[in-house]
Amino acid sequence: MGSRLRVVTYNVHSCFGTDRKLDPGRIAAVIAECEADIVALQEVDVERARSGGIDQAETIAAHLSMISHFHPALHLEEERYGDALLTALPTRLVKAGGLPSRGEPRGALWVEVPVDGMKLQVFVTHLGLLGGERVRQTEALIGPDWLGAEMPERSRVVFAGDLNAVSRSASYRLLARRLKDAQVEAGGRPGATFPSRLPLLRIDHIFVGEGVRVHRTFVHDSPLARRASDHLPLCADIEIE
Repeated sequence: MGSRLRVVTYNVHSCFGTDRKLDPGRIAAVIAECEADIVALQEVDVERARSGGIDQAETIAAHLSMISHFHPALHLEEERYGDALLTALPTRLVKAGGLPSRGEPRGALWVEVPVDGMKLQVFVTHLGLLGGERVRQTEALIGPDWLGAEMPERSRVVFAGDLNAVSRSASYRLLARRLKDAQVEAGGRPGATFPSRLPLLRIDHIFVGEGVRVHRTFVHDSPLARRASDHLPLCADIEIE
């Protein structure tokens, strides 16, 4: 038996809910409902006027007694907006950087999480809205600077985020050639995550590499989750073999 973890990816919409209420504590409560070990967040505000000037990554992490790593895909003076990884496990930030973008800037995070002698390499991202742009961003992510880099010995890979891509899209297919879609691996019918009130699209994804077994996936659709953001969290129970 290997180590079991629950990984969650969640686009938090700057902590503005479907009721237009700004509430980072509510987002933290949804993550607590998920009982997550590692959380990949997208659309996180840090010191932005529109969301009260707080550090949402740190605020949510504090509610959960976790630590946060944050990368600002968008950086305008003091205002930042991007992706984060939260966990109570030990971590090492490997890389944070931008991706090829023609519209809104996009980026990615790479964090190493040591687990029982193994090294879980966790990648977090939020891809663009245009198909061609997503392909370029995915090509960069599977290239030598990210997933194609030489990994430390005893490494296992988890890739999570809002890919703005359904399973028939070119960017999804590029990733699926390299990694395994956790929802597909778990069996059953994959669940949609967007929009949260009536989920129709499966655009939030968790992928895993060799040596990671997926036991179960589910979309967390509690009443609180349907209000807290315009996306629902996607959860995957994995075993590191």
